[in-house]
Amino acid sequence: MAPSKKEKENSKGTISLKYKILLGVFAGLSVFVIATSYYIYQMAYTPSVLTQKGAKEQVLYIPKGMSYKKLAKQLREDGTIQHPVAFGVFSKWMNYVDNVKAGRYILTPKMNTLDFVRQLRSGNQAPVNVTFNENLRFLSDVAGKITTNLAIDSAEFATYLLDENTAKEFGFDKDNFISMFLPNTYEMYWTASKEEVVERMKKEYDKFWTDERKELAKKQNLSQKEVAILASIVDAETRFADEKPRVAGVYLNRLEREMLLQADPTLVFAHNDFTIKRVLNRHKEIESPFNTYKYVGLPPSPIRLPSISGLNAVLKPENHDYIFFCAKEDFSGYHAFAKTNEEHDKNARRYRNALNARGIK
Repeated sequence: MAPSKKEKENSKGTISLKYKILLGVFAGLSVFVIATSYYIYQMAYTPSVLTQKGAKEQVLYIPKGMSYKKLAKQLREDGTIQHPVAFGVFSKWMNYVDNVKAGRYILTPKMNTLDFVRQLRSGNQAPVNVTFNENLRFLSDVAGKITTNLAIDSAEFATYLLDENTAKEFGFDKDNFISMFLPNTYEMYWTASKEEVVERMKKEYDKFWTDERKELAKKQNLSQKEVAILASIVDAETRFADEKPRVAGVYLNRLEREMLLQADPTLVFAHNDFTIKRVLNRHKEIESPFNTYKYVGLPPSPIRLPSISGLNAVLKPENHDYIFFCAKEDFSGYHAFAKTNEEHDKNARRYRNALNARGIK
């Protein structure tokens, strides 16, 4: 039996109602999807990392062993992240929660949550500058200076450097190990281990000692370690790079003639009193292998870190006949050089008179 007119109308009404319901559901879902997508987009791409007011960048340190929970709490409490919920969502989505990597990270004001989590998860940390100069005298001093910008404990690093086995591992003895550390500025990661730092220093040392420099050392009848010892004395004698080759030439002339080096800085080192401003005869009586007024030849180890300019001065000294020098009486820091003892005595007398005039004892 064919449906009646009324049944047809009811059927159309039902279809129309279902259509309206489906349309409403679709519209609602569309709004939800659009709103959710927009929210996710906002969370992901809107700048959300806050740096200190006016700062172009901010540094975030994540120490080794730090948990995600502790990190998230720190970022929330110090106000680094503007949207903690977004940070948590993307950290879970990108599996950062279980992949926290220690390091030093640079944050910028326009960084969004997605980029922030990506950077932390990749472990893409920014390097630090590790700088030390030739004014350091002992390995403990080196340890303290190197660890200034690193996460390594300075006392632990010093213990490692002073261990005789560490020196042997890198081809040195405990007295000459300090010569492996070439004063300069190096880029390293904040999280570098003590082993990695020393390996880097050995790499730089090997890089410095090219075949050409090794040949130059042989030309001076010196080993690499002896070059470092003499360079440390040259560095202690003058702070001027342009004068170092001339000073090195004096000491090489004395070594060739088997004369006493008579280097005042070695006496200061022997006394372990770096407040000494004027070396006197009584200082020359000390019994020490560093007393170059008593013993011919080089002392057993460097008296400070040898600088690159000092090393190069010993390898390429000025060719001259000077065998004496003393500080100039004008206190400029430069020296007066002499070929004879008589000439040197005149120079030394002028300097002593200048010291006496200033009351320096």
